[in-house]
Amino acid sequence: MTTTRLDLEYLGTRFAGWARQPGLRTVQGELEEALGLLLRRPVELTVAGRTDRGVHAWAQVASYNGEPADPVAVNALIGPDVAVRAARSMPVPFDARRDALSRTYCYRVLHRRERSAFERGHALWWPHRLDRDVLHACAAAVTGRHDFTAFTPKETDHVRFERDVAAARWEDRGNILELWIEADSFLRHMNRTLVGTMLEVAGGRRSLEAFRRLLDGRPRAEAGPTAGAHGLHLAAVAYPELPANSPDPSMDSGQREE
Repeated sequence: MTTTRLDLEYLGTRFAGWARQPGLRTVQGELEEALGLLLRRPVELTVAGRTDRGVHAWAQVASYNGEPADPVAVNALIGPDVAVRAARSMPVPFDARRDALSRTYCYRVLHRRERSAFERGHALWWPHRLDRDVLHACAAAVTGRHDFTAFTPKETDHVRFERDVAAARWEDRGNILELWIEADSFLRHMNRTLVGTMLEVAGGRRSLEAFRRLLDGRPRAEAGPTAGAHGLHLAAVAYPELPANSPDPSMDSGQREE
């Protein structure tokens, strides 16, 4: 059976997340409806990363059983805040979620006193004190295998809270700070809660050592707030022996994924 891979991008602002939900506008629901009209049959998508409400994607990957649909035709049937960049028939059975080796996310923070009209909806505005060296130390602490129970909601369907973080670093782009983080998979709200807690550490509200202790499976109540969804972007997904499709030229070869 033919399997199709879709490469997607979307602004999450007006979506209730990726996953199809009755009565709500979702990325999955909109795409499946358009594909069903074009292919004249029901289509069910599998996705690499189930993004939450308000989270954006620069390089999402989805798959379905059947022949590819023309991306231009699909885009004509969906809203302007989501786009199919490519649709291709895979030479071997392909599952966007199960075959993924890792995901990379980027969380963007605007650090300056004045707000930005252009970064609104794409970066967390942070006009407060911030020690950038401490941010780098927090990112270094996250790298490796840790228990991230403190960084996901208490009420959860997760049964495994250990994750392998292959790389984590803050990129300094002047007024914009970006946390780039790559792992095999992520817990719900994990990256946003890491950012919210790191900002507390960088602002002097908790110590670096206290942050490190959170990585040993401490309760959620001991970590910081969950940063806003609008700063988070799914940047890339890595697959075996497939070319990278990360749009960010600053990523090194180990991070150019998807």
